[in-house]
Amino acid sequence: MIEYEPVIGLEVHAELLTRSKMFCSCAVVDSTEAEPNRYVCPVCTAQPGVLPVINRQAVEYAMMVGLALNCTINEFNQFARKSYFYPDLPKGYQISQYEHPLASNGWLEIEVGDSTRRIGIRRAHLEEDTGKLFHVGDHSLVDLNRAGVPLLEIVSEPDMRSVEEVEAYARKLRAILVYLGVNHGDMSKGVLRFEANISIRPRGSEELNTRTEIKNLNSIRSLVRATRYEIQRQIEVVESGGQVVQQTMGFDEDTGRTQAQRGKEQAHDYRYFPEPDLPPLHISREWVAEIGERLPELPDARRERFIQEFGLSLQDAVVLVADKAVADYYEAALAAGGDPKIVANWVTGELFRLMNTAGLEIGGIRVAPEALVELIALVEAGKINNNTAKEVLEIMFETGRGAEEIVEERGLAQISDSSALEVLVERVIAENPQQVQKYLGGKEGLLGWFVGQVMRETKGQANAQMVNEMFRKRLEALREG
Repeated sequence: MIEYEPVIGLEVHAELLTRSKMFCSCAVVDSTEAEPNRYVCPVCTAQPGVLPVINRQAVEYAMMVGLALNCTINEFNQFARKSYFYPDLPKGYQISQYEHPLASNGWLEIEVGDSTRRIGIRRAHLEEDTGKLFHVGDHSLVDLNRAGVPLLEIVSEPDMRSVEEVEAYARKLRAILVYLGVNHGDMSKGVLRFEANISIRPRGSEELNTRTEIKNLNSIRSLVRATRYEIQRQIEVVESGGQVVQQTMGFDEDTGRTQAQRGKEQAHDYRYFPEPDLPPLHISREWVAEIGERLPELPDARRERFIQEFGLSLQDAVVLVADKAVADYYEAALAAGGDPKIVANWVTGELFRLMNTAGLEIGGIRVAPEALVELIALVEAGKINNNTAKEVLEIMFETGRGAEEIVEERGLAQISDSSALEVLVERVIAENPQQVQKYLGGKEGLLGWFVGQVMRETKGQANAQMVNEMFRKRLEALREG
């Protein structure tokens, strides 16, 4: 039986966080919240007699992304008209780049399991976004607030060979865009959209077969589900004697299936030609060097720093730097005096668990980094144990109150008074002579049972380490004497 492998390339459309649109002075706003058609002008609504002007900030943001993706920033850039008709495209064409993109020939390294793969970046080019359609009953409404917003389209080579690689690439690219500050990464707002080009071939073959393109995937989860389904669909088509048809697909979130929408367009279908209203854009080497000096620390560099500077494991470092907000939170906790490894354990463990349960990102929680360090300090000082600390963190997460206040108010402080604990230890020994004899007879694993009796008596507030040591010494004294 023939074993097939997928051949996958991704196109990523990232809205750039500029103050104004790509070719006019209209403000860039959250189109999911703003009043429809308020942030528009004659340029972005395609009125006669107006001319576009290139947004310098958008160009510089695109250069930053290109450099972060190890691309060549091309000196000669030219905008082009991409002609097609759709109700949310006022001009009847989109200003994009075709033959002369801003950046090309780059790469991005991804980690899947224990292996690292380099995915080629074919090009990254600037273009303007379209408006947005709303379908109401038997008619449609158009909102042009988004029309003209700067977009950077990042096109990979067809180098991905599994769904896992697709997910790793998407997450890594999203992280880089957020670290650069050029995109906020909130996919629920539509600021990052994926299109997957997928074909299959017998494993070991080098041929590139007919591909389909899945459009408008607005979350990484949808990207993964759609890619997995489409790979299997194509395998079933070929194994049943059919042929994969080159076409554009949509993805139905409810059914989890891809569906054919139309035949896949070729470049000539768009009738690209140079934009006559914009001169070519020349980018000097000096400008590229200036932008390169402004690049911030990126995820890979931050990961290595966390390992070298803080002694973290590779796994913890990868998890922490995957989300810039989480990495910033972690470093703020260290600045407040937290121990690097202990803070990492609490953030990636209990804090992540609470965030996942509540469906919150770290920017939306009520536990400040300094408050988490305060909680950890109570554990380190022996005032509360780990189990109590987890209980306190839940209350902090819900209320935003401080750890010490909660511990005092609820009487959760750990019992570390040796005289009080000795009384409890002696009582447990006196009330359980059979268990004592078993221990003295060699069943030393019962030590944990004795400790458990005191913990139950004190509702978990006894200092377990002290109790353990007291029982060990007392039982050994009985054995000796």
